[in-house]
Amino acid sequence: MNLGRRKAVNAVMLALAGLGTAVVLMPLAMILATVLREGVGGINLAFLTQLPAPPGSSGGGMGNAIVGTIELLALASAIGVPLGLAGGLYLAEMGGEGLAAGIRLAADVLNGVPTIVTGLFVYAVVVAPMRRFSLIAGGLALAAILTPVALRASEEVLRAVPKNYREAAIALGATRWRMLRDVILRAAKSGLIGAALLGVARVAGETAPLLLTSLNSTQWNLRPDQPTASLTVQVFDYAIAPYNDWHRQAWAGALILLVLVLALNLGARAWGREREAA
Repeated sequence: MNLGRRKAVNAVMLALAGLGTAVVLMPLAMILATVLREGVGGINLAFLTQLPAPPGSSGGGMGNAIVGTIELLALASAIGVPLGLAGGLYLAEMGGEGLAAGIRLAADVLNGVPTIVTGLFVYAVVVAPMRRFSLIAGGLALAAILTPVALRASEEVLRAVPKNYREAAIALGATRWRMLRDVILRAAKSGLIGAALLGVARVAGETAPLLLTSLNSTQWNLRPDQPTASLTVQVFDYAIAPYNDWHRQAWAGALILLVLVLALNLGARAWGREREAA
């Protein structure tokens, strides 16, 4: 094959690759554009700070759902992120043991379980004994979804740390715990933050498990044993309602949810860069 033909084939393949990328990204761009177009007009101070209006009435907002979403994500992260990162560290460092293989298999199975089944399980073991929906139940359901995602992602991040780092630390007299703490975890810090964010982003848009655990509320709630509003459930309820003003607020809630996830990602990345610079 001469040089001219190779250049022509290369140009064609690059064009096909670019076309394929554009086709894959097009649905995402359309979704983002639609949510932005429909939702930006519904965001105002009342929407961000007020409680929902009675059915059929105009006005009100999703202030309680925004706070509830933050509470649920904070609780799920406090439970799921440490468990996931600890499990990933164990699998990366003890991956040849039988128990590690079992943990890896369990995490993969949990990643494939429909989230509504997870919600049903938490309903059976938490909601039913408590005889009420609650923030605790919702946070546990989200944590059960978050943990295997963070675990498998953090395992891959830690496995990517060069083996020479471990050998050098041990050769200098470091104990295994100090090697893991001061060398491996520091080297993989940015990747571990990304693994945690991947898990949080995975659960931020969940609706089905929350319908069975935290349900919803039209009031502010700071008590962990009471039903709690969330943006996902509130958007779902408003979207299927026959009121135009609720439809407008549903689009605004979807936009707020996207902004929250984006802010979480950007904030964590900025924190990681700042700590690395220090």
